[in-house]
Amino acid sequence: MKGLKFILAGILFGIVMSKSEAISWYRIQEMFRFQAFHMYGIIGTAVVLGAIATYLIKKYNMKDYQGNPIIFTPKEMSVPRYIIGGTIFGLGWALTGACPGPMAVNLGYGYWAIAVAIGGALAGTYLYGAIKDKLPH
Repeated sequence: MKGLKFILAGILFGIVMSKSEAISWYRIQEMFRFQAFHMYGIIGTAVVLGAIATYLIKKYNMKDYQGNPIIFTPKEMSVPRYIIGGTIFGLGWALTGACPGPMAVNLGYGYWAIAVAIGGALAGTYLYGAIKDKLPH
């Protein structure tokens, strides 16, 4: 029962993603071809809500669900890391038509072919973890 709130949040996330058509391959392709504003509106809303949530967490010194303080540590600003990482992420997103959140929702919808993309994402994450120390940061 401790994990029920997380399961309910995941279900709500899946409903919002599917009803907003953010899991649609066609909507994602429209975005990458600059043919529709739909996905930019969804992403922009998420960025604004994330900024507001971050501001409120910092202002009120909020704690996580275990009672630990939430601490934001600044990252080193390095242009190559963001360009290379963003390019790899964007290419994967454009080729598969899904980023990590919609991948899970598509799997939940029963689109089993997305399991290949999920496997690729997991393999890429593992590979990054294995060679992380050898990469420029």
